[in-house]
Amino acid sequence: MDQLDKSTMPPFDDIPEATRDMPLAAASPEPTRSRNWLWLGGTLGTAALAAGSFAAWYQTTQVLNAEFNEPFQGIVAPLNSTESEEGAAAARDRATQLAPTSPTLLGHRSYDEAPEDDLVALPSNPEIRLRNAAAERFEAMREAARRDGHNLVSLSGFRTLEEQEYLFFGIKAERGQDVQTRAEVSAPPGFSEHHTGYAVDVGDASQPGTNLNADFGETEVFAWLEENANGFGFELSFLPDNPQGVVFEPWHWRFVGDRESLETFYIE
Repeated sequence: MDQLDKSTMPPFDDIPEATRDMPLAAASPEPTRSRNWLWLGGTLGTAALAAGSFAAWYQTTQVLNAEFNEPFQGIVAPLNSTESEEGAAAARDRATQLAPTSPTLLGHRSYDEAPEDDLVALPSNPEIRLRNAAAERFEAMREAARRDGHNLVSLSGFRTLEEQEYLFFGIKAERGQDVQTRAEVSAPPGFSEHHTGYAVDVGDASQPGTNLNADFGETEVFAWLEENANGFGFELSFLPDNPQGVVFEPWHWRFVGDRESLETFYIE
């Protein structure tokens, strides 16, 4: 008998554990033919059973995974796709559909539009409307600021869904922004505090260049608001490093001076 060439043999660890104890050469008598057939039949049966079980598990898992992932693909995929007119329209429809039911979208909470019969024009700026209680207290705050030598002015108040739609999607398209970047400075329609009639954007008439930008936070009017606005029921909506991920907006204030306004912003 020729000597075994050990250089061509697999390492011991590469030999299946079930066959490591089998003879490497025909030094022992061969098993009988019937025993071989018995062993072969048992092995094939076990393999077939295992293969069938794996196939059943794999098919079931694939179906469940497909059903689980499918709803998310319709929402996540469009947000990551290249912007187009059709994509923008789909995103707009999606935001509008989510507004009544979703508590948040891109860091913003959903809000209903204020009822028309509770909105009034500001005497100091008739183009801007707020809820009656908010308008009354804003005018009192503006007058108090004037007495202290500051020219506080209103820049924006109540907005409809249509107006917010342009501010979010229209300007987003003009600036080539993705939705996440746009949401840092403007809420999607249905998710703006301006829908409530309690939010107002303010400025310093003596420094119009600071209107609606972070520089307003360095003005004397802002310093006055920080010290006095709470006394009139107003608070800053988006502080620096706020958990919503919205940029610091020193010009954006909201009225929380009565029960209804407080519940609007603080009930979870």
